[in-house]
Amino acid sequence: MSKFAQRLKELREEKGLTISQLALGLQVSIPCVSRWEANLRIPNADNIVLVCNFFNVSADYILGIKDY
Repeated sequence: MSKFAQRLKELREEKGLTISQLALGLQVSIPCVSRWEANLRIPNADNIVLVCNFFNVSADYILGIKDY
């Protein structure tokens, strides 16, 4: 599993969100978020920014470059 997929799932679960709630918050489809978490798809740069802003984390963190 990629760091992005792992961290996305961890962040979502820490916030107590379902995949559908996260998809709604990010304004993307439910299958899109499911594929990201299952490591079947890699989000584009715009979607990485959306995820970072939504969870208030850096791109370095969500991509696994840094652990903070």
